[in-house]
Amino acid sequence: MESDFRGKTALVTGASRGIGAATSIALARSGCARLLLHYNTNQAGVDQVRAGAEAAGAEVLLFQADLGCGQGIQSLIAAVQKAAAPVDILVNNAGSLVARARLLQFTGDLYDRVMNLNVKSAWFIAQAVAPAMMERGGGCIVNLSSIAARNGGGPGATVYAAAKAAVTAMTKGLAKELAPKGIRVNAVSPGTVDNDFHARFSTRQVLDAVVAATPAGRLGTNEEVADVILFLCSAAARYIYGQTIEINGGMLMV
Repeated sequence: MESDFRGKTALVTGASRGIGAATSIALARSGCARLLLHYNTNQAGVDQVRAGAEAAGAEVLLFQADLGCGQGIQSLIAAVQKAAAPVDILVNNAGSLVARARLLQFTGDLYDRVMNLNVKSAWFIAQAVAPAMMERGGGCIVNLSSIAARNGGGPGATVYAAAKAAVTAMTKGLAKELAPKGIRVNAVSPGTVDNDFHARFSTRQVLDAVVAATPAGRLGTNEEVADVILFLCSAAARYIYGQTIEINGGMLMV
């Protein structure tokens, strides 16, 4: 697989922790020449990822932006276009529940931040990198959906679930549009992963209940999701288009 990534440039959003961090390190270890790593507030985390990626031989550029607002999305796009070589691989990983809130407590600002971060950023960053991919006749885009897109999410996560369902639908539409240009678009849909996201938004009781309901008998890891992302970006997945791969230990089977 290493030859599939040699000399490539990859842009990973939300790269300072969790799945984004694991994917960045995996790309570097697989031979990516250049990593463009986006983060928002976790400077220490992205510095650690950069050190690991550089140790694996990759050149690393860091980009700070708040993708929860339109201005932040545009600032990232402008910075990447100014500083970076054309992107071969885009991993639209940035996303969050932001805050748990039920219908009667949900504010307009929270709605916009959830949608901007999870959906709008993925759409417009893809729009920004696609022309260079088209010009070169190839590229890979992997979006991050969630098991919540299929089951509606837990309490207070309905809008997040809807955002991830939008990502899944967007993946299919973009795959149809970009396949004739040599660009493959797919998505991964993690179940409950043992990482910072669920440390912030889930309780130990909830996580124990998930484990009990999961045939594999455990939570997933960041690295297991990263492995599937790498597969989707490799030649081994060359005839896979518009798919959302469920990674959940059997918690949801489709």
